[in-house]
Amino acid sequence: MDSLSDNTLMLKVRDGQLDQLGLLFERHHKPLYGYFFRLTADGAISEDLVQNVFMRMIKYRHTYKGDGKFTTWMYHMARNLFSDHYRKEKKRGWKEDPEVTDRYLSDGDNAEYRRIQNEELDTLQMALDRLATDKKEILVLSKLEGMRYQDIAEVLELSESAVKVRIFRALKELKAVYEQLETEGIRT
Repeated sequence: MDSLSDNTLMLKVRDGQLDQLGLLFERHHKPLYGYFFRLTADGAISEDLVQNVFMRMIKYRHTYKGDGKFTTWMYHMARNLFSDHYRKEKKRGWKEDPEVTDRYLSDGDNAEYRRIQNEELDTLQMALDRLATDKKEILVLSKLEGMRYQDIAEVLELSESAVKVRIFRALKELKAVYEQLETEGIRT
């Protein structure tokens, strides 16, 4: 059963075999969680959004045609769900988490190296969080989720060349914000 393609499984779900959605969940819940976490920086919200994507898959299964990639359809649904969430909740501020603080206090030979590396990643996340939602989203899809330009174009309903231009501009802005944060010495 694991050898069935995503498209085949979703077509079965569409046709009423709802138990097949479990396999799709097993295959895709972690990448979806990563997508949402990078957009929200909140684990609980990310988990809720992943669950809601699969609930929407059940609700809107009749719209699945099976003529494109399943992941494109799934991320299109995830994107719409995030947009709904974003409109309802507005952008949340940075929250201090005990786990984040604890990772700076770890012992070991490489603790200082890990601390510096974590600070750089935190600064990068802060820079990403300061971008407009559309720029943040396109970077998450391309650089963190590893989606191809063609697939991103389908999800965002843009041309492939428009996607390339937007990614270039978003990276340029991310670099500028990151360098500004580094210059200011802002750490999380």
